[in-house]
Amino acid sequence: MPAKIISGREVSCQIREELKIRAARLKEKGVVPGLGVVLVGEDAASISYVTAKAKAAEEIGIFETTINMPPASSEEEILRTVDGLNRDGRYNGVLVQLPLPKYVSADKVINFISPEKDVDGFHPINVGKLLRGEPCPLPCTPYGVVQLLVRGGYSPEGKHVVVCGRSNIVGKPLAALLIQKKKGANATVTICHTGTPDITRFTLQADILVAAMGVPRIIKAEMVRAGCVVIDVGVNRVPDAASPKGFRLVGDCDFEAIKEKAEAITPVPGGVGPMTVTMLMMNTIEAAERKAGLTP
Repeated sequence: MPAKIISGREVSCQIREELKIRAARLKEKGVVPGLGVVLVGEDAASISYVTAKAKAAEEIGIFETTINMPPASSEEEILRTVDGLNRDGRYNGVLVQLPLPKYVSADKVINFISPEKDVDGFHPINVGKLLRGEPCPLPCTPYGVVQLLVRGGYSPEGKHVVVCGRSNIVGKPLAALLIQKKKGANATVTICHTGTPDITRFTLQADILVAAMGVPRIIKAEMVRAGCVVIDVGVNRVPDAASPKGFRLVGDCDFEAIKEKAEAITPVPGGVGPMTVTMLMMNTIEAAERKAGLTP
């Protein structure tokens, strides 16, 4: 029997409806959740991402401002802009859309965001709090993966989760989330990467397999045991002459073959992708709730 499809679009819509209620509760207390976004340059993908974030914020009831900066903006100018958002009480969340120009240190800019307003969850203080299991903004894509699993009926509690990928954005923080001693976590986690000999030996042991290596269809059907739950984080462009754009999006998994073996799988697009923006909204609402003295 073909695998159940875990729809990120459906779960994302469910969470956004919940966030609308929480935003309304905050407004009853005189608090309007606010998100400040810094966009440097005119990168088409970045503009698309920022537009999606602004649309989601409006839908939920979050006050959102995008500050568009010229492509030649200096690092000092960007830091001044971030500092202004840090100091502005209207904003509970601040994010700087990546990538930044090559002459700008992305780490320096991210580290300049106030940790309590770091709704991307990238600040070193929040990374440390995540590892310690302390309340903090959680990195959006890993947070979305956990929500997909829990809400999809595949809690990682007591399961062996194999994460293929060790990036600072997905692999490492996801492992830190999954090993926490709390509901929706409590997993045994193995991380595989480009330095792992014979990755298949580990992927075949997975109850839940997360593919986050950024390589089109690198996870083959023979690498997945029957009944496994597969979360595909990859978003890769591959040439497609039949597409008007000349390309199409595929994940890190061979979806068509694996869905005949897995118990459940996320599609690409429509899986993890929609969750990332939604979890950014979740972090913004939670930051507003903390400031208002409410329990997120």
